[in-house]
Amino acid sequence: MDRHPSPVRRGSPAVGFDEPMDVQFDIGARLNAMRSAAGMSQRQLAERAGVPHAQISNVENNKVSPSISTLRKILNGLGVNMADFFEPERSPPTGPFFDADQLIDLTSKVATTTMGDGLGRMVFRQIGDARGHNLQILHEVYDPQADTGQTLLQHASSEGGYVVEGELEVTVGDEVRVLKAGESYLFDSRIPHRFRNISGSRTVVISACTPPYL
Repeated sequence: MDRHPSPVRRGSPAVGFDEPMDVQFDIGARLNAMRSAAGMSQRQLAERAGVPHAQISNVENNKVSPSISTLRKILNGLGVNMADFFEPERSPPTGPFFDADQLIDLTSKVATTTMGDGLGRMVFRQIGDARGHNLQILHEVYDPQADTGQTLLQHASSEGGYVVEGELEVTVGDEVRVLKAGESYLFDSRIPHRFRNISGSRTVVISACTPPYL
């Protein structure tokens, strides 16, 4: 999962990663400002995040487009989440109820194609204040060929999901299964895992993760 100078993409209608991205948001400048405010050098942040030192420099100088997973690792080194990074002034609605337009978009400012190895986009939208409740609930949409990548995801959480529409191939460790609408998953996120839409139609999933990952 690893922006800029050339136009980057954002996504298509429903959810994912691949329509012209918000070129007004400068990921490199934002990361540089947050790292400087935290009093960390690029090398210190790289060590905390567990990424190569050059990767921090490349992202800050907009030489590469960070994938969702790479950006998440870097932000973890800063102790912030995706919502804080992209919309620091926005306070999550407190609920207990939320309108459709109140979900927090975690992905549209990141190039869709950098999410993984597939060509399809993904869009993840969060319900309310995930950190405040120590629970991240997402509405996920995977376009055909959307893929979180051959580099499997792995983080200290537990997660589960329910396929609302379409099909989703889920890999958990050595187990692989294509889940159809009405089927679900639940596992320890420390086990390497991957999500792919290998069908010709979009897939919609409602998922939950604790503690929050994105």
